[in-house]
Amino acid sequence: MLAQLTSEITGSNEDAVSDSRPGYAVFGNPIKHSKSPTIHAAFAEQTNDKLIYRAVRVELDNFESRVRSFFAAGGLGLNITLPFKARAIAMADECTDRASAAGAANWLMPLEQGGIRADNTDGVGMVRDMVANQGWTLAGRRTLIMGAGGAVRGVLQPLLNEGPGSVVIANRTTERAERLAQDCRGDSNIDVSGCGYEALEGQTFDLIINGTSAGLSGELPPLPSIELSHRCCCYDMVYAAEPTVFMRWSAAQAAWAVTDGLGMLVEQAAESFYLWRGKRPDTAAVIHDLRHLLSH
Repeated sequence: MLAQLTSEITGSNEDAVSDSRPGYAVFGNPIKHSKSPTIHAAFAEQTNDKLIYRAVRVELDNFESRVRSFFAAGGLGLNITLPFKARAIAMADECTDRASAAGAANWLMPLEQGGIRADNTDGVGMVRDMVANQGWTLAGRRTLIMGAGGAVRGVLQPLLNEGPGSVVIANRTTERAERLAQDCRGDSNIDVSGCGYEALEGQTFDLIINGTSAGLSGELPPLPSIELSHRCCCYDMVYAAEPTVFMRWSAAQAAWAVTDGLGMLVEQAAESFYLWRGKRPDTAAVIHDLRHLLSH
């Protein structure tokens, strides 16, 4: 199913509103390898929604004008990917708490009275993949998050909402990890701390999340000797056709469960689709088919 849908709608840089069907798109740069059009086409087929969703490459100097012209021409919704997520929330007239906490938006839609509403579906997508798809329990878990960039900031609030026992944010630059930990603590009674990787020596964790992009280039953050509990789960926010270097490291440490971020990609898209269309698609079949496509 996905292979057929891919051939039908990907590879176009035309605005979605050029079609007579309700128009949606993902804006990014680069955008060529985006799976979002394929995923949303599968959702639309499931729900019998007649819509068009396209991947649009936007130049760095005209993002804001492209967003405004897209909605002015009747576009109904946008997903936003790198490098525009911070700029997306900056131009919003209204935003959700999770987008505010993330300081970035990957979802936009026009308000009836004019203006733009922003949200961030990345964190809820990751949590839903962990809990609903993988069957993991997050409450009470001693959690390590590697990385302190925008990807990690974007998922912290939904993760904290699950009530982990503690959260340690580790980063090559200690100050950046400490600053992010301070920013996300808020009124939470959860112990959230930031540190450099060397400070992890000898600590034990029940959940480890790789929020760095280093794995895509075959690198692993400089982890010292740490302990994985007997039911430790390891999650890589990136995905690839083959197991990432972090997944291979996790398996070598005898982690109880290991997975990548393909499910997160599909779940954040499903949340976007639901917010736009009021229908929640079945993600399991889409994840399965997308995994099959990646392996061929």
